Amino acid sequence: MPHGKPAGVRCIQLTDDNRCKLFGKPERPAVCGTLRPHEEMCGSSNEEAFARLTAWEEATQPQKV
Repeated sequence: MPHGKPAGVRCIQLTDDNRCKLFGKPERPAVCGTLRPHEEMCGSSNEEAFARLTAWEEATQPQKV
């Protein structure tokens, strides 16, 4: 995403079945390539994973001045 991915916004590179369109490609962001999913992050469903990730993104976004 040109200006980064805002918290709570679905990545535009995800397919309908939540696969990365950039997987294995050099243009895939480094953060995506180093991310190692685990149960604490993913929960037991897509809905739970997106809710957790959204909460973490919002909690860690830089303060707006």
